[in-house]
Amino acid sequence: MKPILLQAHERSLTKILYNKDGDLLFTASKHNLPNVWWSINGERLGTYNGHNGAIWDMAVSSDSTQLLTASADQSCIIWDSETGKILHQMAAKSPVRSCGFSLTNNILCFTTDKAMNQPCFIKFYDLRDKEQVATNSPFRDIQIEDSKVNRMIWGTVEDYVITGHENGQICQYDWKTGERLRVDHSHEALIKDLQLSKDRTMLITASKDTTAKLFDAKTFQFLKSYKTDRPVNSAAVSPIKHHILLGGGQEAMEVTTSHTKSGKFEARFFHLIFEEEIGRVKGHFGPINTLAFHPNGKQYSSGAEDGYVRIHDFDQSYYDFEYDF
Repeated sequence: MKPILLQAHERSLTKILYNKDGDLLFTASKHNLPNVWWSINGERLGTYNGHNGAIWDMAVSSDSTQLLTASADQSCIIWDSETGKILHQMAAKSPVRSCGFSLTNNILCFTTDKAMNQPCFIKFYDLRDKEQVATNSPFRDIQIEDSKVNRMIWGTVEDYVITGHENGQICQYDWKTGERLRVDHSHEALIKDLQLSKDRTMLITASKDTTAKLFDAKTFQFLKSYKTDRPVNSAAVSPIKHHILLGGGQEAMEVTTSHTKSGKFEARFFHLIFEEEIGRVKGHFGPINTLAFHPNGKQYSSGAEDGYVRIHDFDQSYYDFEYDF
């Protein structure tokens, strides 16, 4: 499985994601320029120039026409994904940590950090009302009193968002009422990543407490746990096989003191049902910060602290592999 190596970011990767069709791969880092590539051959199509700080999160609309970026420069930008033109820029009073489009692309949501004497907020805009975006007036502001939101995604349906917090809890919020619907305390440390399965019924969480956990996305019923010996920075569910992909590694500030083998920077495959590790893929020279499966399940990409993105197309042996039980 020979990877395609993408080198365009000067600093460590923070987020990679595929569009719904899987032909485009969007990448963002602690540098201020998000990039877009052809996923089939790793050819770079362009950059999005407009932010002045690290990009913490990205989302792409289901029709791939718009890109949303959340930045440490206290702004969230909606881009025309084809031309790179800024359509709208929404300012906040503290760094913007995560963002997302609803399933119909009608509602936009982003979260802000608890910083600079500002509380953490979840803000909702209706994109059908051009005034809200133009005047930076969200129709719903949910103030988070306790632990700040580190990751946010839209839920199984368009009724709620799921948030992952600094203290390890995951929550559901109803954007129509602002009410907190559910909360789960299974994790003990910072939630680094939240991803849904392709059918949006299962939620996989990645945490600094060295575990990834699988939940029912609607009821938060705990399903499975995947234990490692390092902080887990990202986790993804395969669209075609019963596989979970985990990425992480020791803390970035400790990386220079250890050998690449002892740092444990491999991507690790676990069996979704039996919770056992079934394979590893080496390559990165730093902790893996973000992972994503291609929508067709035949490829995955990883982005790491070393500034590289690696696209892996699975060999035939991957499809032939059968777990013995």
